[in-house]
Amino acid sequence: MPALPAPGAGFVLWFTGLSGAGKTTIANIVEPELERRGFVVDHLDGDIVRTHLSKGLGFSKEDRDTNIARIGWVSSRLARAGAAVIVSAISPYEELRRHARGLVEQHAPFVEIHVATPLEECARRDPKGLYAAAFAGEIDEFTGVSAPYEEPRDPELRLETTGLTPPESAAIVIERLEELNVLPSRVEAES
Repeated sequence: MPALPAPGAGFVLWFTGLSGAGKTTIANIVEPELERRGFVVDHLDGDIVRTHLSKGLGFSKEDRDTNIARIGWVSSRLARAGAAVIVSAISPYEELRRHARGLVEQHAPFVEIHVATPLEECARRDPKGLYAAAFAGEIDEFTGVSAPYEEPRDPELRLETTGLTPPESAAIVIERLEELNVLPSRVEAES
């Protein structure tokens, strides 16, 4: 990780995990806390990015790689310009997450957060009804069911969400960012 920037300088929080793991839910709680601490925040959510930046891409490995490469490049530009960038995308392949890290770390810290919710729990939550369809064979190339998810080897935070509320999970993320000196502590931020 490169030298940490001054408070208010950019960084990227990269939430990765299975569909339904809680990436976006937790990111949506972290976002206003970063804003309260004076950061300009951009949130690149996987579903929204696929609507605007990657419209027309499917879910083949090649298309997934293209999608994540685009998110990595955009997040590196935003962080370089001073934004606190939150990415919440399944991003199933280690190689592409490493590529995104490399782009970002030329300019700013990259914090990988593996939202490590087990497949069974994600399927139980099934907020979009996708797991039921994937298990029934109605969706091809569904990450964790019929397509691989490569767990991060060494994330800055592995967040086990089973048994935690989203606000509790978000508090763990903020605490870890303070430990990494990406964020000033709450006391420093308020003084």
